Amino acid sequence: MELRQLRYFVTVAEELHFGRAAERLVIGQPAVSQQIRRLERELKIELFDRTPRLVRLTAAGQAFLPAARAVLAAEDSARAVAAELTSGSRGIFRLGTITGLGERLDRVLEAFGEHAPDVRVELTALPVRERLARLADGRLDAVFVRGGAPVFDSASTQGGDELRRRLLWDDELVAAVPARHPLAEQPAVTLAELAALPLRLTERRHHPALVDLVLDGCRKAGFEPTPGPVFSSLQDTLAAIGSGTPMWTVVYAGNAQLMRLPRVAFVPFSEPGLRLPVELVVRGGASSRLVGLLQDAVADRIRPPDGAPLAT
Repeated sequence: MELRQLRYFVTVAEELHFGRAAERLVIGQPAVSQQIRRLERELKIELFDRTPRLVRLTAAGQAFLPAARAVLAAEDSARAVAAELTSGSRGIFRLGTITGLGERLDRVLEAFGEHAPDVRVELTALPVRERLARLADGRLDAVFVRGGAPVFDSASTQGGDELRRRLLWDDELVAAVPARHPLAEQPAVTLAELAALPLRLTERRHHPALVDLVLDGCRKAGFEPTPGPVFSSLQDTLAAIGSGTPMWTVVYAGNAQLMRLPRVAFVPFSEPGLRLPVELVVRGGASSRLVGLLQDAVADRIRPPDGAPLAT
């Protein structure tokens, strides 16, 4: 019996759906099904009744669930104690971050400092796959991702820990247009109204979720956007939009609120708008006390726009 099998079992028992469990664990569904089957063979009992439309715990599975949770809780506690005693890492929390969080990140860090005043937070900004790789091998304790975390090979994670993710909020995008353009005077803009202007976007390999969201939105609005000059940095792109041929791009609303650019206007999109989910991804069982404190800090200071509770 392996700890990861127990973790897979508990996650499937909570979701009663192998696909959703695999998403929570940030691994492929076949790996979840395979390990559950191995656990059942090891225990010589059936844990789940499975049909094409339904997954439910058997009586044996219901009886086994509390014991599996107790084992995982004991593992988390042991790892937390070990992490506290690890030379050179005590009192440091390493957080992978993303651009565009704006005041939300400040509020989260402030709340984390209140929960753990003796812990220093180190922020690291990297491309999403490198961010997840460092989380998997233990060089980061938690990471923010936007647009959904790609499936990651859990076999390469330190100690066999799976990556777990938690939905935090949706980040709104706004259109950046020249301040002198007529669209800059509108309270909101539709994608169709931007069709005549070239669009400057980062390369898809740098942020596939963002690029796909914008391009799919344009196509649904009935047009294929004219590509503008190659996107370099956000700063250079906004400078070009403000001074040259009329063009447009998208900016996270949290970033736009902090920018003061007289030649550029940030205009919200008309509903339903453009939004990307922001998630917190952690390594199961690692640095559990500090990860828990970070999640408490997020819950204290961040709420989705509609006031609904944070999803897990």
